[in-house]
Amino acid sequence: MWKSLKDRAEGAKEMKRMKTTEAVGQVLCHDITQIIPGVTKDAVFRKGHIIREEDIPVLLSVGKDSVYIWENDETMMHENDAAEVLYRMTANEHMHPSDVKEGKIEAIADTEGLLKVDREKLKKVNAFGEMMIATRHGNTVVKKGDKLAGTRIIPLVIKKDKMQEAEKICAGTPILKILPFTVKKAAIITTGNEVYHGRIKDAFTPVIEQKIAEFGAEMMFHEIFDDNDKKITDGCLRAIEAGADIV
Repeated sequence: MWKSLKDRAEGAKEMKRMKTTEAVGQVLCHDITQIIPGVTKDAVFRKGHIIREEDIPVLLSVGKDSVYIWENDETMMHENDAAEVLYRMTANEHMHPSDVKEGKIEAIADTEGLLKVDREKLKKVNAFGEMMIATRHGNTVVKKGDKLAGTRIIPLVIKKDKMQEAEKICAGTPILKILPFTVKKAAIITTGNEVYHGRIKDAFTPVIEQKIAEFGAEMMFHEIFDDNDKKITDGCLRAIEAGADIV
């Protein structure tokens, strides 16, 4: 379905009406809706669908003796092809794309880690018009399966040279990057006279242990000291000697 009158006017330059029976191999310029009262009212084919031989009876059954197809123009790129270009500009290793649909592709995380976003490149691409990338905030933790970004080509077709200009912004370095977490060995040094002498219960250590466990780290060393700075320093050094990556 057309998103606006402006989109329709731009797309009309590339549309051609054709008999449905002659449209095998052509690309639909609009959704085809099937209505079965009390059963369904939805698109049986989406715009951008490539018509196959077996689709002809279905199109005829919903009253489509003719369809509008995209007439190929070597200077233009279909929204789905352009969306794949936009995805390559967005995504890096440790992520994969969703299926392309109506000019849209999402980037999905393959691993847990810290998401980094090149905001300057993101702003420049979005300033081009007719294309859009929306991402999560950078410097945030993401998990495997999280959606990191959505990309979108707005018109049905877009100029190839416009996509080429946009690609130059990224210059082989995509907008997104995940820094995967590496498992670290952790040591916890608990300090304080009140805890050391048993005047109060140590409620701090379990909290820290739980937080580091969320990142795959395991506590391999733990000691409690009073407020003697030399003892605390000695404890830290012994934890490092024992193999702790984090103290």
